[in-house]
Amino acid sequence: MENLPEGSLAVCVAGQMKYMSGQIFYKFRQSSDFWYLTGFDEPDAAVILEKRSSSPRGYYMRMFSVGTDTAKEKWDGARTCQEDVVQFFGADEAEPISVFPAVLRNLSAAASRVYFDLPKGYKRTRAVTPKSFLKYLSPSGGASRKEYDHLLDSLGNLKPEPLAPEVARLRAIKSKYEQEVMRQAADISARAHNKTMRFTEPGMAEHAVAAHFEYLCARDGAQRPAYVPVVASGPNGLIIHYTSNNQLIADDEMVLIDAGCEYNGYASDITRTFPANGSFTPEQATLYNAVLTVQKQLVSLCTESSGMSIIQIHWESCNLLRKELERIGFRFVLGAGTLDTLYPHLVGHPVGIDLHESSHADRNAPIKKGMVITIEPGIYVPPLPEFPKAFHNIGIRIEDEVLVGEKHPVVLSVNAPKEIADIEGSCQGLLGLTAF
Repeated sequence: MENLPEGSLAVCVAGQMKYMSGQIFYKFRQSSDFWYLTGFDEPDAAVILEKRSSSPRGYYMRMFSVGTDTAKEKWDGARTCQEDVVQFFGADEAEPISVFPAVLRNLSAAASRVYFDLPKGYKRTRAVTPKSFLKYLSPSGGASRKEYDHLLDSLGNLKPEPLAPEVARLRAIKSKYEQEVMRQAADISARAHNKTMRFTEPGMAEHAVAAHFEYLCARDGAQRPAYVPVVASGPNGLIIHYTSNNQLIADDEMVLIDAGCEYNGYASDITRTFPANGSFTPEQATLYNAVLTVQKQLVSLCTESSGMSIIQIHWESCNLLRKELERIGFRFVLGAGTLDTLYPHLVGHPVGIDLHESSHADRNAPIKKGMVITIEPGIYVPPLPEFPKAFHNIGIRIEDEVLVGEKHPVVLSVNAPKEIADIEGSCQGLLGLTAF
C-alpha cells in the first residue's frame, strides 16, 4: 500500500465456485490476487484495504465473508467466523459479505482513489443482489453483465483504476517465506518426476503415467496439480500443450513430461524428457545433449547482475540452439526449415501463485533478485525433409524453476534429474530408487 496515495482504497474479491454441470462443482481455487493479499481460502469473500498513514501498518483492512451457517455447513463444511477472520487473517475489522456493496459505496464517497479490476467487456446495466455483485467482480465469477452500475454511480467523479498491476508488482519479488514454499513445491514435483521415470515402461498408457505423478505429489503434501500434466510420448512430444494423454507408450520412444504441483497456493513447473525403455539411443542422446547444453548456459544468466530480461534470455536461447543444432547436422539455409519451426515458444516465464505469474509482467525489464522464472528451451523435430531424418518425431524440452539471485541463480527443481547418466539411472532403478 505504500505506493498508493493517502485515502485510496484497494478492493479485491475472492473467487467463486465453478460448476461442471448442474450442481456438480469443481474443486475451489482462490482468486490469486485475493489469496496473495489475505491468505483466505473461501469463496464469497472480499477485502477493502484503505490507505491510512495513521494506522500501525499504514492501512486499514476490512474483510467480508459468509461466516458460519449451521445448515449450509452440514453440506459444505465449516466456514470461518468473522471473529476468526480478525484473529487469524490480519483483518482490522470483519463483516458479513451481505454488507460489502453498501460499505464499499460509503467508503468510496470519501476516497481519493479506488483501485479494483473492471470485468472484461463490462457494459453498464442494472445492479442486482450483493452476491451477484460479488460474483461479477470476482475474476473467476463469469456472471452476466448486470452487477456493476451502482458501484460506478457511487464513485461520483472518481474513475476506478486497475488493481492487478499494483499487486503484480508486489508478487513479482518473492519474500523469504514465499521462496521456501516454492522450494518445497518444486522439490515435491522434482521427486515425483524422478520416481515417475522409474515407473514408466513401454506399453503403459500416458494417462496412467500422469496419474502416478499426481499421486506422488498428493502423497507428499501437494494440494492439487498446478496444471493439466503433459505426458507426451513419441510424436506427441512435438505438441507443446499436449494434454490428451491417451496414447500407449512405445518401446523406442522418448517421453516428455511437463508437470508440477501446487503447494500452499504456489505452483511448480518442471519438464523432463527421458527414454521410455530407460536407455537413450545415440540419436536421442545427441539431440538431448544439444538442448541440455543450451539450457544450462541459460540458467547461468538468471541473475540480477546479468542485467538481462526474459526476452534477452530468449534471444540468447535462439542463438545457442541454432549453433548446437548446426553442430549436429541441422542446416538453416534460405527457404529451408527455420528455428521457429523447431522452437516455437518463449524460453520461460515468471511463476508463483499462478503458473504464468502475471499478464502484467514486463518481459523486456531486467530480471531482479527474488523473482522465480522458468528456463525451458525445447526442440521439436517434425518429419520434414529439411531436417535430419535421425531426429524426426523427437520432442525434447528441459525446464527448471530458477530463483534469480544477485550473482548466482538457485535451481529450485534441482532434484529432478536432467543429465543423461542420472536419467538412465532413475529409469533403471539404480541406487535403489523405487517408483513409489
